[in-house]
Amino acid sequence: MKKYFLSTFIVLTAVIQFSFNKNQKFDLKASIARGQDIYVAQCISCHQEQGEGIEDVYPPLAKSDYLMADKNRSIKQIINGVSGEMKVNGKTYNSEMPAFDLSDEQVSDVLNYIRNSWGNKGAAVTPAEVASARK
Repeated sequence: MKKYFLSTFIVLTAVIQFSFNKNQKFDLKASIARGQDIYVAQCISCHQEQGEGIEDVYPPLAKSDYLMADKNRSIKQIINGVSGEMKVNGKTYNSEMPAFDLSDEQVSDVLNYIRNSWGNKGAAVTPAEVASARK
């Protein structure tokens, strides 16, 4: 009888734990924190510490109308890189950004950091959205 109750308890605990994890909401705050480390490792040399970019060379990410206008475009640019003209905050830039070899979660994290720093306020970018953009 004791074994039956113990087995039932273990199974129920596993089911509850699985259900809880499956329904767990995306943690934007944790994603932003992880994204800061990725930004420092991958992005800071061109876009600078405060996202100000380098005048006439690399566009700013701080208070960037271009960045905030199209979340899906930003995802694809991290994944695939980008080159050519773009207008950011009324100024034209014509430079190149290489593609980055990052996981879906890393792309999500770095974009959440950028889209929620230096005067930007954006909706969360989830790893599922990144995976979808890769297709």
